[in-house]
Amino acid sequence: MEIAAAPPPHVPVLIGPLIAACSPVQGTWLDGTFGAGGYTSRLLDAGADKVIGVDRDPSVFKIAQWAVDEPRIVLVKNTFSNLDAVASDLDGVVLDLGVSSMQLDQAERGFSFMRDGPLDMRMGQEGQSAADIINEAEETDIADILFTYGEERASRRIARKIVTERERDPITTTIRLAKIIEGCLPRSKPGQSHPATRSFQAIRIAVNDEYGQLATGLEAAERALKPGGYLAVVTFHSVEDRMVKRFFQQRGGGMGNANRYSPVLETEKPAFKILTKKAVGPDEDELAANPRSRSAKLRVAQRTETPSGAVDRAKLGMPQLRDHR
Repeated sequence: MEIAAAPPPHVPVLIGPLIAACSPVQGTWLDGTFGAGGYTSRLLDAGADKVIGVDRDPSVFKIAQWAVDEPRIVLVKNTFSNLDAVASDLDGVVLDLGVSSMQLDQAERGFSFMRDGPLDMRMGQEGQSAADIINEAEETDIADILFTYGEERASRRIARKIVTERERDPITTTIRLAKIIEGCLPRSKPGQSHPATRSFQAIRIAVNDEYGQLATGLEAAERALKPGGYLAVVTFHSVEDRMVKRFFQQRGGGMGNANRYSPVLETEKPAFKILTKKAVGPDEDELAANPRSRSAKLRVAQRTETPSGAVDRAKLGMPQLRDHR
């Protein structure tokens, strides 16, 4: 009998506390951000009978031969925002948000300002690219993206410079954009992040509608999970963590009243039992073994028998771009 190739040596972030919070791991899980398959592999090792691996990036499945050869894995090209159309009656859903190390390492994908490549950033390799936004959007729209999604205080200065430079010649590469941004900001001190970090993050979020995908994906997970099923989400920056926290609070009956003097509000029965009262971060051992985990936070909740319901997105803290029309 031919032995299937082993999964790639990807280290899934916060997998230890995730498995501990969801024990016993069993039944059918959905890995909504399959990537290199690290979470899927560890879920199977922990006792899952089957994992449905979902990813919007078609290149993932070209290198996932080990998963194709594993009968307990079903691979599906889709976005996790559609996960309830992919499967139902799930025992667990795991979402590892943001760009993957694999995508950052591929210069041709245009995610990294450290590698010269086409200005793309599309996780699904379809739709509007980063180059489209940078070369076609109005200056006010570019500034709004940089400020709202990247919290870049020099957003207007950077947007103005981008428009000036693109009039000379279209901006089509990551290195050129990074140098334009770098020229608008003070030189970073040792230990500080690269000056283009916030802007590249903001553009990537806009290209892939990451906040909209997250809100829709959390709602879809609520619909797809069976009573007792787990929803585990790993985030890498404060906005995503805030959205997950508020979703769990809202659907877990923990929003409370904004004003202690206002009448007590009648709330629905909780659709989730929150298992992590505070976000779980990496311990010293994980930080030493995997520096990528430094900013990671894990939140886990367990589905109750309450039917799925509506979410007030205005209370999720999701950043919204202004309409400049």
